[in-house]
Amino acid sequence: MRIGIVCYPTVGGSGVVATEMAMALAARGHELHLLSYDRPSRLRGGIPGLRFHEVAVTAYPLFRYPPYDLALATRMLEVREEAKVDLFHVHYAIPHAVSAFLARSMCGGSLKFVTTLHGTDITVVGSDRAYLRPTRFALEQSDAVTAVSQHLADETHLMFGVKKHVDVVHNFVDTERFKPTDHKPWHQREDGERIIVHASNFRPVKRVADVVRAFASIQKQIPARLLLLGDGPDREHALAVAADLGCKHRVEHLGMRDDLEQVLPTADLFLSASQTESFGLSILEAMSCGVPCVSTAVGGVSEVIGDTGTLVPFSEPEMMANAAIELLSNPELHTSQSIAARKRAIECFSTDRIVSQYESIYKRVLS
Repeated sequence: MRIGIVCYPTVGGSGVVATEMAMALAARGHELHLLSYDRPSRLRGGIPGLRFHEVAVTAYPLFRYPPYDLALATRMLEVREEAKVDLFHVHYAIPHAVSAFLARSMCGGSLKFVTTLHGTDITVVGSDRAYLRPTRFALEQSDAVTAVSQHLADETHLMFGVKKHVDVVHNFVDTERFKPTDHKPWHQREDGERIIVHASNFRPVKRVADVVRAFASIQKQIPARLLLLGDGPDREHALAVAADLGCKHRVEHLGMRDDLEQVLPTADLFLSASQTESFGLSILEAMSCGVPCVSTAVGGVSEVIGDTGTLVPFSEPEMMANAAIELLSNPELHTSQSIAARKRAIECFSTDRIVSQYESIYKRVLS
């Protein structure tokens, strides 16, 4: 198939999954065209059958905000005409699905498109009064709609009242790239220091400060160090909380990393304190590396972790700390959860398993 994929280029889950999927589909022999306003962070060069198309947005003095949705619709139409694209797969409803509908209208109604919902496009952006009606319209006009968790599919029906069926297709992980290494867990190292990691885009919804608060309690009882991976608006606040709680010397901000698959296997535990999380891709990548997780019991996280980690109530850093200490004080429990996490990642969320589900949806739409 000739497939166009539209995504945001940033490090959030939607951009990562869309880019990884484009590379996986190209490896399976399809012709892929990836569209975004900048080169996605996970996109590797030199992949046969995969082309990147930049969406250029012209800023005119008349416009307070450049009309990206119009520029994207035009670029989608150009790529379709040039490459004879069979269908587009747009990740994130606003404005990508609306742009796809506009592109379809401009070419006489023959363009097919699949919309994948990732979370905040429904729970935050889509619920905004200014965007609710166009979001609902774009979903109804999609030839197929998918959501990354059952929780998100249920939220979509509840918030928008859409009658269209929503296919649940979970996110995936490259289990050969994200895998355990020969790095020894804390109970086999001389220093006995527990390495705890958190990775996100540091938006307020990720509640990174709560991760730091939980860690402050953990390091008072057991030797521990916290690695913060990623960047975003709440970075300075999180580091300020660490300073206030007297544990900044044990917190390292490593920033944006292209080698997550090398950093994650060195961890003994992954912490997530999100307020909402439709799936939790960073949690899955940690699990694939054999790293147990402690997370808030929100959104679709339980669908990812299953019984391989621990879920605690939202906004309860002390409960998170207690769960972490229990796990990091019991070598037998830690080993069993590490093995179970890796096994679940392979059996439920491998690239081949999930990409095959998308291929089936494409074939259904094109038929």
